[in-house]
Amino acid sequence: MARCPAILIAAPASGQGKTTVACALARLHARQGRQVRVFKCGPDFLDPYWLTLASGAPVHQLDLWMTGEADCAQRLHAAAQDADLIIVEGVMGLFDGQPSAADLAQRFGLKVVAVIDASAMAGTFGALAWGLQHYREGLSFAGVLANRVASPGHAVMLEDSLRDPAQWLGALMRNEALTLPERHLGLVMDHELGDALQRLDAAADALAATRLGQMSGDDLQAWAVDFQGRDAPAQDFPAGALQGHTIAVARDAAFCFLYAANIDCLQEMGAELVYFSPLADDALPDCDALWLPGGYPELHGQMLSANSTMKSSITAHVQAGKPVWAECGGMMALFDEIIDTDGVSQPMWGVLPGRVTMQKRLAALGPQQLYMPGGTLRGHTFHYSTCATPLPAARRTQAAPGRTLRGEGEALYVSGPTGAVKASYFHAWFTSSPAAAARLFLKDDHD
Repeated sequence: MARCPAILIAAPASGQGKTTVACALARLHARQGRQVRVFKCGPDFLDPYWLTLASGAPVHQLDLWMTGEADCAQRLHAAAQDADLIIVEGVMGLFDGQPSAADLAQRFGLKVVAVIDASAMAGTFGALAWGLQHYREGLSFAGVLANRVASPGHAVMLEDSLRDPAQWLGALMRNEALTLPERHLGLVMDHELGDALQRLDAAADALAATRLGQMSGDDLQAWAVDFQGRDAPAQDFPAGALQGHTIAVARDAAFCFLYAANIDCLQEMGAELVYFSPLADDALPDCDALWLPGGYPELHGQMLSANSTMKSSITAHVQAGKPVWAECGGMMALFDEIIDTDGVSQPMWGVLPGRVTMQKRLAALGPQQLYMPGGTLRGHTFHYSTCATPLPAARRTQAAPGRTLRGEGEALYVSGPTGAVKASYFHAWFTSSPAAAARLFLKDDHD
């Protein structure tokens, strides 16, 4: 058993300011010398960049389906042994999704702090806070923080609207300097901004003036949770499955959607990971396999296209029959071309025949699973493009239990001289099946 204060930063909907508040709280306590561990509820690659910067520690995902209840329990228990505070940032609205952030909070006894964008309300703020608190029995509600408040007078009206004054955790005034910039897939990454840490410090300073920001010591201990560790899920592949294998991992502004837990999983199976930049480097590093994660190739198409030596290096890797796992943005770069929302075409690497077309509307979103040799990989899909290719789908993802798909699941394309290139819009959570994950990076003769 490990005991630690733990809160879920939730909201009635997306766009209320959860990430800003979670980052501000983590940064505030980290500056005060406390060990802070932050987790992100649900599949998300971008918020963790900011949460990591704020807390100074790696940020992992928690999801009762994708990562699994036992995995969540393990990670929370491990964090509680060393941390002074655990912060979990929710996903969407508190009760949205199957499973929801509320499900996670209730399963592990997390105290819920609701962040509400109060910019266009007064008395209704109290009704919304009351509804979030009482909608479900057994949810431990810590209080509510008003965000984007117009003035001190506005804050008084909001506080007076609460039936229980003890639920008031303060107000953050409307301030564009505290806003984290966004684009079509979510937040702009912290390292793209020269003032990322200054933004977090400004948010932490603002939060320090609220009751939530002033809580410490005995106040935080009132939110302490006992976390019980669990036995690790059975591993269905030898621990040394990737021993002696070097995997080259693309990591730069164009390819940046990497779960920290996926990296850990490959390393625990013995893989050596070497990182490179398709934007800046001339060639792949020496490797046995290549991982092209998701990201924003559409925003960097001209640079990717201009780097002809990298294209040649990747082509040579494929022609040598070496494995490639390309997911979402990584797959997009492998096609012949990407067409942006203005209809402008940019040549890509030409490893896969066909083209990718960007669109302004979301093309697919939701939790899915992929049956592979060795097991079933859980994960999700989230993209604003479609692809047209003569390649047949070797297999397709299926919806998570209790969910339905709009049309067909995501295709898994298999190509290359030995079928070693595997590509899909699907983002995989490797620890859901280490066996299947390992096979993505091994030649077919290991199947």
